[in-house]
Amino acid sequence: MQHVGWVGLGVMGSEITQRLIAKGHSVVGHNRTRAKAAALEAMGMGWGPSPRSVAETSDIVCSMVTDTKALHAVTDGPDGILAGLGPGKLYVDMSTVSPAASRELTGRVSATGAVMLNAPVSGSVVTIRQGQLAVMVSGARAAYERARPFLLDIGPKVTHVGEDPGLALAMKIAVNLNLQVQMQAFCEAVLLAEKAGVPRELAVEILSLDTAADVFVNTVVTSPMVKYRGPFVLKMPEVAWFNVNMMQKDMNLALEMGQRLDVPLPATAISNEFLTAARAMGLAHHDMAIVFDVLAALAGVEVER
Repeated sequence: MQHVGWVGLGVMGSEITQRLIAKGHSVVGHNRTRAKAAALEAMGMGWGPSPRSVAETSDIVCSMVTDTKALHAVTDGPDGILAGLGPGKLYVDMSTVSPAASRELTGRVSATGAVMLNAPVSGSVVTIRQGQLAVMVSGARAAYERARPFLLDIGPKVTHVGEDPGLALAMKIAVNLNLQVQMQAFCEAVLLAEKAGVPRELAVEILSLDTAADVFVNTVVTSPMVKYRGPFVLKMPEVAWFNVNMMQKDMNLALEMGQRLDVPLPATAISNEFLTAARAMGLAHHDMAIVFDVLAALAGVEVER
């Protein structure tokens, strides 16, 4: 059992924290809005009044926040995570931010005598609950070996991408651009079938079939993402798993990386514009699968939500 600190109790952070508590870890958490921690406190999570207090009372402190600005907000200043770190501490950031920002933060963590790993995750609420989350890790190999047993309690697939602190984030950004481009293609396919006369529900069903469960299946397009997110075309979740703003942040990170590394990303750029359109239509609070509604509006198809 580890004494774990967790800063950032959003949708994914809360789910992971629940999993850690269930695995027997002693967890103390902090969130900007304490109300989001109430259910976790009822499950046994301790409350830390500041990110610093969380870091001071933990062997391993983790953070999972929205973006680079939010990461600075929880790490900097007299009440930040950095102020609570010291020799022997391990800091694991699971946020998706720019590789450059993470490299800079890694250097500042080292100056405290602590060690930092970057460990963004790939998955969703469903994959966390099913125990199928994938974790990508970069940083010193020795620190990775220390953290690996703890990370395996979060998800069964933990991969060390390399010692360069930014590599795990580069991999996570590549994964997420694929997620949105896949969703865009799925929505286009459903809409095309619907306008041809196939009921939307049936189109979603056929495009989402799984060889493990169905005899007739279009195997070349089925993916785990389509399987669990395809139904959002029909009905959005009450709480977005990954909303438009969050996805666009990652798409913009991908496009910036592409420009810097001379990698053309045309599908990413086009998909990103549909996220911009979703924001313009007042849909930013919805899950990123809401791009179906943007396409439907362009095609003259009505969508009831």
